[in-house]
Amino acid sequence: MTTLAAPPAPQGVPSTSAALDTRAARVDAAVRTSAVAALWLSLLVVTYWWVAGGGVQDLAGWETGLLSSGRLVGLVGSDLLLAQVLLMARLPWLERAFGQDRLARLHRVVGFVSFDLVLAHVGLIVWGYAAGDLLATPATAWDLTVDYPGMLLALAGLVCLVVVVVTSVRAARSRLRHESWHLLHLYAYLGVGLALPHQLWTGQELLASTAATVYWWSAWAAAAGAVLVWRVALPLWRSWRLDLRVTSVVAEGDAAVSVYLTGRLDRLRVEAGQFLLWRFLTGPGWSRAHPYSLSAAPDGRSLRLTVKALGDGSAAVASLRPGTRVLVEGPFGRLTARARTRRGVLLVGSGVGITPLRALAEGLDQAPGDVVVLHRYAREPLLGAELAVLARERGLRLVGLPGPRRAPGSWLGDGVPPVDDTTALLRLVPDVAERDVFVCGPDGWSDSVVASLRAAGAHPDHVHLETFRW
Repeated sequence: MTTLAAPPAPQGVPSTSAALDTRAARVDAAVRTSAVAALWLSLLVVTYWWVAGGGVQDLAGWETGLLSSGRLVGLVGSDLLLAQVLLMARLPWLERAFGQDRLARLHRVVGFVSFDLVLAHVGLIVWGYAAGDLLATPATAWDLTVDYPGMLLALAGLVCLVVVVVTSVRAARSRLRHESWHLLHLYAYLGVGLALPHQLWTGQELLASTAATVYWWSAWAAAAGAVLVWRVALPLWRSWRLDLRVTSVVAEGDAAVSVYLTGRLDRLRVEAGQFLLWRFLTGPGWSRAHPYSLSAAPDGRSLRLTVKALGDGSAAVASLRPGTRVLVEGPFGRLTARARTRRGVLLVGSGVGITPLRALAEGLDQAPGDVVVLHRYAREPLLGAELAVLARERGLRLVGLPGPRRAPGSWLGDGVPPVDDTTALLRLVPDVAERDVFVCGPDGWSDSVVASLRAAGAHPDHVHLETFRW
């Protein structure tokens, strides 16, 4: 493995690769555009129904204005609540177009906005029914909860949403184990479901016209169906079909192990660079899913994932026994050739984040010099020998970035000359702005890499990031 004094790409070897097929990337871009347009269209539609129902005219009065405003934010909040359910329902076309990491960020933003709107809806409606008298709102809230149909269920749903939101705030989330947070997060589905009776029994805009009724029933059915099909039924059916089992566990050094699995792999469509959610049936804790990337390009005969002991779940992987049954969900992720639109590719990985990039380096169609790998590690390079073999056999350029971070906020090691990160990046890869870039590593480190890439001229559409933040 070379360090900063990296040799130039092999010369005199013309690229024999065929022209890139970018149709999949164009389809994904169209899906992203269509999804954003569909969301905005849905918001416009529900707003139109509010306007058609006299919502604007009602703003002229104080009490009617409070109620009208409450209905509007309630409609928009409900629409966004269903949108956030769809964002994390594992819809395959959304997963391929956005990637789960990006969907998770969108889900978080939409979730907080929808929750704020739901709270505003409750406050405005109660205030309006209290004739605009703040002092009368507690008694009015009690009367509405007890006397109106579906309100007790809606209150229970709101409590569930409060639990989810409070535990999703970074300060609280950092104190929870991922498994505990994930279990609490499932209450979001219960909260959304408990709100349905209230909306159908007392929501004026939901029942104002046949079109509105059809829209809301269809939206609720689509959200529920997506969760049941792609988050429950499909993973169970796929795991049964694949019959995945552990064949061996091999130590890789630096507290990491590689797990080899086999099964009916001809039934699994997975690409190099993707990850799956794994459940190892070893006893207590089997229900907890863990996101691990493939560390070798799939060959149809076996799968390999490489895991570093960073917590209870990952540490237990080293003790897996041959024959252990495995349930899977996925595959997911956009660190694949599908996202590639340029011949030149830069892979930037740190720590265990190098594993999907190692698989991608093996699976990419490439000529000598097409692919550059920047491998950041503190002590021992994970899968370093394998990357060196790929460099010799496939002509990729491998650049090692060893040592502790040279400064807070820097993504480079202490062996780098005393220049800023962007200048160092341009010295390593002068044509970085002309390449597709795939980044995988710890959250803060990845953010620093992306900042340097943007400063070096890399377009955001050509920077593909994957983290497993939650």
